[in-house]
This record gives sequence, structure tokens and C-alpha cells, in this order.
Amino acid sequence: MRYIRELKEGHNVREVYLCRRRQFLTTKNGKNYESLTLQDRTGSIDAKIWEPDSAGIGEFEELDYIFVSGDVTSFQGHLQMNIKQLRRCREGDYDPSQYLPTTEKNIDEMMETLRKYIDKVSSEPLHRLLTAFFVEDEDFVSDFRFSSAAKSVHHGFVGGLLEHTLGVTGLCFFYCKMYPVLNKDLLLTAAMLHDIGKVRELSRFPRNDYTDEGQFIGHIIIGVSMIDEKIREIPDFPEMLAMELRHCILAHHGELEFGSPKKPALIEAAALHLADNTDAKLETFKEALASGNAPDSDGWLGYQPLLESNIRKTV
Repeated sequence: MRYIRELKEGHNVREVYLCRRRQFLTTKNGKNYESLTLQDRTGSIDAKIWEPDSAGIGEFEELDYIFVSGDVTSFQGHLQMNIKQLRRCREGDYDPSQYLPTTEKNIDEMMETLRKYIDKVSSEPLHRLLTAFFVEDEDFVSDFRFSSAAKSVHHGFVGGLLEHTLGVTGLCFFYCKMYPVLNKDLLLTAAMLHDIGKVRELSRFPRNDYTDEGQFIGHIIIGVSMIDEKIREIPDFPEMLAMELRHCILAHHGELEFGSPKKPALIEAAALHLADNTDAKLETFKEALASGNAPDSDGWLGYQPLLESNIRKTV
């Protein structure tokens, strides 16, 4: 199988991919065409059908597995596939496990590491809260293990939410060693819970798209609501501690324009924001560097909108 991450400009492709998204569009000249997002376990690629009425284009729907024949080109610094022929695949023509982008890390091992961080939280109410989510709530754990951390920005793969959460928690644990003023129990708890709302903000794979709840409310408010539900089940949970934890979650995007209802008022909220931003930005860089886009003659990979910069891989 030729994986999407291996594609280069000029490749001729005859392969099966998952059609994650399908749009019917019209050019400025009034010509109909289709825009697709094709996916396998290594990533996704934009694809176009410029002649949708061609005899070589068979019937298919979004989320079908399709066999495509086409050429890989470059458009505005990103790879794009121009599809000449297409047909829907029959069950047995493909292995579904090859089409879900998945973390390169071991999910069981990551969950075990996360639970070891829970053991580092000495505050009884916070420890009970974390246990209620990551040990006792089997449905939540199942969703959390399988979820992505984003639709497309960073960690957009099976196990991505767990991998991102573990990355943020590890950075926060390091911050606590460097800056003893930080309340370790509060910060580690906030780190492990900061994105739990994404299990409801995003739908499960293979769609991995925003749910109605995600569109209307967003993962920050959803997460606070989920935390409040658990806190109500814990007798005598300190109200000030609950407010501090809520604030850390509400402020973890750092700025109002980035979706945070509040800016950090606690040093722990500021530390959580910095850890979240660090892990997300470096993963975005990592994914861009591994995208398969060919560098120009000077080694530059082109402008990356998510990073607002033309990027280059070090020698």
C-alpha cells in the first residue's frame, strides 16, 4: 500500500483510501467539481474530481472506502490529488485498520503512565476526582483512549487526546520541579482534565468531526460541566478548590481570542496554558515536517497557516 505520508508531487496513484469528506462545489466559471479529503492511517490529503460526470467516476458516498486513480500535484505549498478514476470498494477489498490515523505510541502504556501521575496527587479530593474519571468510569476511559485531540490542528488521530494530555501533564510535572510555588496537586489535576470535553466535542473516527454539542458549546465548557458532575458525587469537595480547578480549565487557552472564557488569574492556570500551547505547537511542527511536502531548492517547506510561518527542517 502506498500511504499518504509517502506521496510526492508527480506520483501517479492507484490505491484505496477512506473518503472522509466530500463537497460539491462550483468554479468561478460555473463548472461543477468535487472536493474530497482522503485518509489513511498516516494522514490525509486534499483531492479534486474536476470531471465528476466522467464515465470513470463511479457512485460513492462520504465515509466510503474508494479505489482512486490520479496524479499528485502541489497547490499553494500543499499536496493535492487530481482524481481521474474512482470506484467504491467492496467489503474485503480493504483492511479498515489501515485507514484510521493512530498514535505511534502504545495506548495501554500511556494510560498506565497517566495513572502513575494520578498517584502523585496527594490531595484526597483531587485524587478521588481523577480516579472517578480515569479508573472508575469505564465508558469515559474507552472514549478518552480512542479520541483525538483535534479535528486537524494537532494530535488528530486515534489516541491523540491521551498522547496530548500526557504531554501536557509531563510538562506541568517538570514545571512543578522548577517552580516550587506551583500547587502541584492542582496543576497536575488540571493538566489531566483540561481537554476531557473533547470526548464530546468531536465525533468518533472515522468521521472525527465536530458534534452539535462541540459546535454550540465547545470542549472547555463541556469539560467544566463534566468535572462538576463528578464533583457533585464527591462528599465535602472544597468549594474554593473546585473554583480554582474550574478556572484552570476555563483559562487554559490563555487569551479570550483563542477561546478561553477567562484569562489566567492563577499561576497554575498560566502554567497549564504554557504547557498546553507548547505541546500543541511542537506537535503541529512535527506533523508539518513529516507531511511529505517536498522542500524547495533551499530546503524550505512553504508557508504553514497553522504556524504562520514558512518552515524548514534542520540539517
